[in-house]
Amino acid sequence: MEEFVLQNDPARMNWVEGYIEWGTVRCAAPLRVETEQVREGDILRERYTFINETNREVFTKLTDIAIYATFNDDYTTARECMHHKCHTHIWCGGAVSYVMALRMGGAAPHLGLVLTEGALGGYSVERDLSRISNDRGDFLLHPAPFVLAPGERYTLAWTLFPHAGRASFLNTAKQYCAHFIDVRAEKYLLFTGEETTVTVDANFAFEHAALTLNGAPQPFTRSGSTLTAKIRAGAPGEMRCAVVLDGVETFCELKALPPLPELAERRCRFIAEKQQSCRPSSGLDGAFLIYDNEEECQFYDPRYDYNAGRERVGMGLALAAYLQKWPDSTLEKALHRYADFVRRELVNPDTGEVYNDYHRDNSYKRLYNAPWYARLYIEFFNLWQKKEYLETACKILRFYYAEGGSRFYPIQMPVAELIPLLRSNGLTIQADALMAEFLHHADYLAAKGTDYPALEVNYEQSIVAPAADILLQAYKLTGVQSYLVSARKQLDVLELFNGIQPSYHLREVAIRHWDGYWFGKRKLYGDTFPHYWSALTGLALRDWGRMTGDVASQQRGEDSLRAVLSLLDADGRAHCAYVYPITVNGASARGADPYANDQDWGLYFALKTL
Repeated sequence: MEEFVLQNDPARMNWVEGYIEWGTVRCAAPLRVETEQVREGDILRERYTFINETNREVFTKLTDIAIYATFNDDYTTARECMHHKCHTHIWCGGAVSYVMALRMGGAAPHLGLVLTEGALGGYSVERDLSRISNDRGDFLLHPAPFVLAPGERYTLAWTLFPHAGRASFLNTAKQYCAHFIDVRAEKYLLFTGEETTVTVDANFAFEHAALTLNGAPQPFTRSGSTLTAKIRAGAPGEMRCAVVLDGVETFCELKALPPLPELAERRCRFIAEKQQSCRPSSGLDGAFLIYDNEEECQFYDPRYDYNAGRERVGMGLALAAYLQKWPDSTLEKALHRYADFVRRELVNPDTGEVYNDYHRDNSYKRLYNAPWYARLYIEFFNLWQKKEYLETACKILRFYYAEGGSRFYPIQMPVAELIPLLRSNGLTIQADALMAEFLHHADYLAAKGTDYPALEVNYEQSIVAPAADILLQAYKLTGVQSYLVSARKQLDVLELFNGIQPSYHLREVAIRHWDGYWFGKRKLYGDTFPHYWSALTGLALRDWGRMTGDVASQQRGEDSLRAVLSLLDADGRAHCAYVYPITVNGASARGADPYANDQDWGLYFALKTL
């Protein structure tokens, strides 16, 4: 199938555009394959049957069979993406598996896929690497491993259907799958000792039910077709909550971590002990550098995302936020050394210029850097109460605007935090000047709406999130209702990046699929579930919820902020990204990248908000 257009779609979007034709089957096992496709209006039913015609049993592995499901998920221009591209949210949950594809602009009709026979065990991607970060690739759905005796058959079947959107997708999917089980948890990332409620809703009557946690039976209560279980987080690690109802098997994925103060302390000590450069004769002295968890060593490279500046500032922010809550002389000494490095090598406190790398190297100019280091100086002030830090933060942002920043989409712009601090410390003139430039910036973003520019990626979650964030900040500073209205329009587009699947990897985690390549050791493209910038959506949802009283948005925001903490290990190690697909262009992928690089932004967010 090369085209699938929904009948009542005024945009006439093709939902199945890919490099390989939809429905192509790759089978490494000695099996014959039969395929069947029946379309009735906007409903498409497909069956893939695998037949053992040999005289021996055939055992399949997860990647032996792949069926191409080429949802049209790539980034061209924002304007085209709004109408003709989709976010593809995949859940390979065994017998209960589905795909929620959402048009990137949010307009219905959208497209869904729900499994009706068989089981899915995972998915892979194949990408056009010449398009670098802008192509998410073709999706390959893998049947869960099975065994066929001679003459036996195994069928995988699904139904494609239109749906109205994220809020109603699961209810629509249930109409096309006679054995749908909706498994969900109150929280997916838990701190030791915390409890979550797991709810299991089936759309069919069943006699026998079982629920296990990492293989151990769990007590539950039952009311009709609904099961409820209380799960308490124990030792750190993944918690797989498996459900079997009359032979229909599925699961949800939870994760336990140490309590946040303990987790943060271990991580901050690891940074100070393992990731701070102690080279008095080097310009890198005091810098926080990448750490290779495989080779047990620091790493630096002047290439952009491995250098001593840019996103690595997240480590400094995490330490500064931690020390404001839990003073520690050893960690504070490390942070002072980092502050000396930043002043010497990365920031000019007289002009406000922020450099891309040490040696005050700005051979590559990057507007993203400025707000991050302004935020760092705000946290220095919060910790050490020296007014000069506020003056430096203000100079950084004034320099940013002088460089054309009012037409940019910066990540983590800290103006709503800085303005009140400037005013309360007698820096009213600076506050007024910055406020005028910031509101000009907010007005520009409001006027642009969803007509986003191409930045380091043609279109992505961390272009939309800054627009929502800045407009929410403008409303917080002014109370002008139009800013809140404009922010809601951004959030309507932003939330479409987030998944609803019952896993700490996916629930309220934004689609990103290039970070493992640019920041990781493995240099693998592919879905990064999670990556810490996913929490930008969580911050925006949380702020919206607090400003409007929307409790559901606040909860979704917390789920997002918690999810990115799974990039931290209980012993203080960390990982820049988790590459989620089973394989990427044939290379084994699923797992956390060995580099501890820039993920501590996620810890910083948690320390500030949770």
